[in-house]
Amino acid sequence: MAKAKTSSFIHEFPLLVSNRQETKLLARMDMARQLYNACLGEALRRLALLRQSKKYQAARRVNREDKKARSKAFKDANQHYGFTEYGLHKFAIRVKNACHIGDHLDVHTVQKTASRAFCAVMMFAVTKRGRPRFKGQGQLLSVESKSNAAGIRFRACKNRSHVLWSGLALPVILDRKDRHGVQAHALSCKIKYVRLICRKYNGKNRFYAQLVLEGLPKQKSKNIVSDAAVCLDLGPSTYALYSPGIADLQQFCKELKPVHKKMRVLQRALDRSRRVNNPDNYNQNGTVKTGARVWKQSGRYKDAKAALSGIFNRQAAYRKTLHGKLANEVLAIGKIIKLEDVSYKSFQKNYGKSTGFRAPGMFVSMLRRKAVSAGGKVIDLPARKLKLSQVCQCGEVVKKALSERWHICDCGVRAQRDLYSAFLGYHVKDGVLDTAMAAAAWPGAESLLEQAVSRLIHQSANEGKNFPQSFGLRRRQSGLPAKEDFAKVDTLDAVAVAPQAPSARAWEKLLVQYDPQNPRF
Repeated sequence: MAKAKTSSFIHEFPLLVSNRQETKLLARMDMARQLYNACLGEALRRLALLRQSKKYQAARRVNREDKKARSKAFKDANQHYGFTEYGLHKFAIRVKNACHIGDHLDVHTVQKTASRAFCAVMMFAVTKRGRPRFKGQGQLLSVESKSNAAGIRFRACKNRSHVLWSGLALPVILDRKDRHGVQAHALSCKIKYVRLICRKYNGKNRFYAQLVLEGLPKQKSKNIVSDAAVCLDLGPSTYALYSPGIADLQQFCKELKPVHKKMRVLQRALDRSRRVNNPDNYNQNGTVKTGARVWKQSGRYKDAKAALSGIFNRQAAYRKTLHGKLANEVLAIGKIIKLEDVSYKSFQKNYGKSTGFRAPGMFVSMLRRKAVSAGGKVIDLPARKLKLSQVCQCGEVVKKALSERWHICDCGVRAQRDLYSAFLGYHVKDGVLDTAMAAAAWPGAESLLEQAVSRLIHQSANEGKNFPQSFGLRRRQSGLPAKEDFAKVDTLDAVAVAPQAPSARAWEKLLVQYDPQNPRF
């Protein structure tokens, strides 16, 4: 009988590791990498044999509506060719006992590493992910055990807690203050298993222990959670949200400063160093030769590589902080979150630079996790069916180009496109837009959406920054709003006098005189 699944959360502790312990940990992680590659190759081989078999072809021909018979047919085919998790466990144990890997890894860590390889191949088999790749040296820096009873174990003591693993006792650095009681709550929960992770910061290795705990994480007292509902319209670089009484339009992760120039400088330096130190690895046209190659790395190359890695790590850590802050702000408005089920892979294809910089998909994953732990949920709205960016509350559907950032309808509705999509998404019930409810709520919501745009204009004027194009609020280089329609006049044969730049008071008057009926000012 399968075990009942329970909710889980992770709490991370830094470890105090000596130089000798670091050498042993890195050696064991490299053994886990070699074992993972062996299990991955074996799983791919068994999958290829399975797909060529007659049993697999017969299972594919089973009627899809008969789910039990179809599942049983695939299960029998998998067991016949050993393409199962436990079948790969047996292979991993044979590999461990036949070579030097058995001197470094215990049986529980070996089985969990085999499970990791099998899950990667299984996701590829059901076409949920691409073909898994083999791990190069230094590319697998995490190991875990099956339970806290054997293998990698966490032991709490009065003086100091430790992580124990086959003769290694790694002291855990605890937070003595623990202002919000998060650490105390984590230590009071049941430990399912322990994961060891190695991260590189400024060219140095830092080790951490992740405790996978049973239950839900502790909600900090400063993070208030509301029982209301909120709709969030998330784009590659902007977001709009709406809830009764609240509407906001902002740039996504606006505090995150771009570091593309620094990264490009370091990447060009790394490429020049590789080409100078390894001329035999390149063809005459500058491309890399195929086949096995040996790369020489100078000291400056390693320093530049560590600097580039540090930039990525700092940016990722700050981005994660901003994601958590925004997720808490959304939960403070409402824990029932409505969100369009857009494809974030298409974001990567069409807006790769912005998506890689702000990572909206990672934010949505964090938002789902936080909503569930707070007792709420994220409701996915069918984007293709609803067409929130094209439909109006009167029922009219007009296809808009991506450059059209304002919703203007003959029924009199005029609003910023993202804000209006969030407004309509709030009134979706059971995957259907309730146009009657949206029309009844529009008189009170219209002023909220206008205030959100006006607040954005004032904020941008105070910070001295231009609007992103996706807001639909264009500006000239002088800082004045750009008009959508203007009269064309013939130029005169005269010397033009340069106009004076508007003063701060004149700019404030322009903002006060902002006309919401004219979305382009």
